[in-house]
Amino acid sequence: MRKIAHPLAWALLGGGLAAVGTAGAIDLPWLGKGQPVTQPAAQGAASLPAAAPATPLPPGAAPNYRAIVQRYGPSVVGVLVEGRRTADGDEEAAALPGLPRGWRPGMPQGAQPFRGQGSGFIVAADGLILTNAHVVKDATQVTVLLADRREFTAQVLGSDAATDIAVLRIPVQGLQPVRLGDAAQLQVGDPVLAIGAPYGLAQTATAGIVSATGRSLPGDGAVPFIQTDAAVNPGNSGGPLFDAAGNVVGINAQIYSRTGGFQGVSFAIPVDVAMRVSQQIVATGRAQHARLGVTVQDLTQPLADSFGLQRPDGALVSQVAPGSPAASAGLQPGDVIQKIDGQPTVQAGALSARVAQAVPGERIALGVWRQGKALELTATLGKADDGAATKQAAAGSDEATGGAKLGLALRPLQPAERAQARLEHGMLVQDARGAAARAGVAPGDVVLAINGQPVDSVDVLRKVLAASPKRVALLVWRAGEQLFVPIAPV
Repeated sequence: MRKIAHPLAWALLGGGLAAVGTAGAIDLPWLGKGQPVTQPAAQGAASLPAAAPATPLPPGAAPNYRAIVQRYGPSVVGVLVEGRRTADGDEEAAALPGLPRGWRPGMPQGAQPFRGQGSGFIVAADGLILTNAHVVKDATQVTVLLADRREFTAQVLGSDAATDIAVLRIPVQGLQPVRLGDAAQLQVGDPVLAIGAPYGLAQTATAGIVSATGRSLPGDGAVPFIQTDAAVNPGNSGGPLFDAAGNVVGINAQIYSRTGGFQGVSFAIPVDVAMRVSQQIVATGRAQHARLGVTVQDLTQPLADSFGLQRPDGALVSQVAPGSPAASAGLQPGDVIQKIDGQPTVQAGALSARVAQAVPGERIALGVWRQGKALELTATLGKADDGAATKQAAAGSDEATGGAKLGLALRPLQPAERAQARLEHGMLVQDARGAAARAGVAPGDVVLAINGQPVDSVDVLRKVLAASPKRVALLVWRAGEQLFVPIAPV
């Protein structure tokens, strides 16, 4: 059974059936999208608090979890939601023809009522609360349950699906806010404490350590997650993660599980990410994200060898969107981004997170490795919703010619195929065997370049292979996406 990252909101459908939501939902996986209860930010909203100075524990000292719970437990709230959902077109196709996508025997059809529960925490005394966007997704009514059991109907000031952050307001003054910390100071092994409402059990505290920082998850490139082993479960979504000094450093958001329950791996959104987004929401009712316009992938040692690098550090650019800020800055497929604003880039997720947290119009400096040389580029970021790429596939078959040392049978693209796929050059893979097949190249792929040299004929491949390199890097187009594939020729 494959492992799945689950959001942590607990949900009920109709007659009390409990489940963990998937794909950013708070209810059963076949239920889909509705209209969230989102309202403009109130005028005169209070400013959000700043992070507290770092107060690390003395060496060898144990954190006083009892004191943290006693002081900040009242700042943690339950978030109860109600709404209606219909089947989501993004769910897997129905097994029987003529039925809604994702439908299975026994499933209700049409819009269905749901109830769910997550957690949140108070960040301002006048009633501002942070939680996860997936907790309030599709909700038509949101209720906040305070630690003293008072209940208030909440206004959703706004939510941001990219970072999974939502801001609520309740009509009450004099609340006790949490103290915000600095997630950048966290190190692997630091103790942490989570407070929330797993399965509706309010004010539940669990502890663990930081297992990793800057973790990039599939589909969540905008957030460099904090990974911990603190026990969190459905219902903990939106609850705070405290450091040993009692500062909030993250928002519990997901678990990685085969069962839907806690199995030792959980993920929190760094509080600095959450605060940047929430400040935009409080000011304007929505968050904006920047866009660079590249597709990047992590380097492996074989790929690093192909590009003449000693270590597999950096974000390898596999695709540059035409007309994007990346194209204007001069980025090219095959570039390895090694630094962002002077800071070393070890993994591709660091670039994705940095760009997603920037604002449109911001300039970033990129240290790039290109064909054995280091250079500096500057990019002015655009808006995240600008210039979506069109995904089209090239098709057709004809007599093949080959690159024997790679195990590939190739033929040139026809003019109509190039136009359909929006490619200027490339060779269509008709068969892949040996080294190419072991590397994952498949029929239907288009080889665009080898070691940075554009491929428009088999002669280009033969020229590169004539030097008997130990490894080569093929830039491959596949179903509208580009990626680098390292191959050891035979």
